[in-house]
Amino acid sequence: MSARTTRTRLFAAATVALAALSLTACEGDGLNTGSPKPASSSASADESTGPSDDAKDDTGSAGSSGSAGKDDASGSGTGSGSAGGSGSGSGKSTGGGDKDSNSGSGSDSDSDLPGKCSASDVRITAKNASRPINHLLLTATNTGSKTCTLPQYPAARFGEAQSVPPVAESSKPQSLTTLASGESGYAGVRLSSGDGSAEGGHEVSTLTISFEDGSIARAELPSGGVHVDNDLTVTYWQTSAANALEY
Repeated sequence: MSARTTRTRLFAAATVALAALSLTACEGDGLNTGSPKPASSSASADESTGPSDDAKDDTGSAGSSGSAGKDDASGSGTGSGSAGGSGSGSGKSTGGGDKDSNSGSGSDSDSDLPGKCSASDVRITAKNASRPINHLLLTATNTGSKTCTLPQYPAARFGEAQSVPPVAESSKPQSLTTLASGESGYAGVRLSSGDGSAEGGHEVSTLTISFEDGSIARAELPSGGVHVDNDLTVTYWQTSAANALEY
């Protein structure tokens, strides 16, 4: 073999070897810089994304718990508010109950109180008293069906008198005289001084008694009328004739 042929073969072999080395280097670079790197990046991204999603899920669960807590708190608040409202309502109701009960009781009490007697409710008679002398006994009898209360004292007008006689304050009872149907009240009248020392003496034959509602009752005097003077005095209405004639 000639030297030229030998050189030619060596060159060809070197070229082939170089090409092989180049191919190996390319393949190595492909292994190091190819798809594995993106895969690794993708995996990292996936791993990074995975925990983030889990965290979100955990956060979401926490959020749900928080929401549930809020709901519970709200429910508790509502319950508390309801209880508070109930308590307050009860207090108001109690207060209101007390107020309605008192008002009702007041109304019932008012309705139970007897009304004032009128001239149409009573019949009044006038009779001479045996004792003391110069005294007249007035008797007021309830002829109605309802209980009524007499005025404090009889507003009596004898004859044409322009005013009613004064009342003996010492005869004032502790309470007004109240008459049930058929019951009677009594008042005494001192017609004149016992010794005739008082002035203004004269005879009268009529007697009228006014009531607080403006009505007027007429009482018939003993036959021949009565003698009155400036000592004319009446007592408060009493529950007994004996009390009425003590003054």
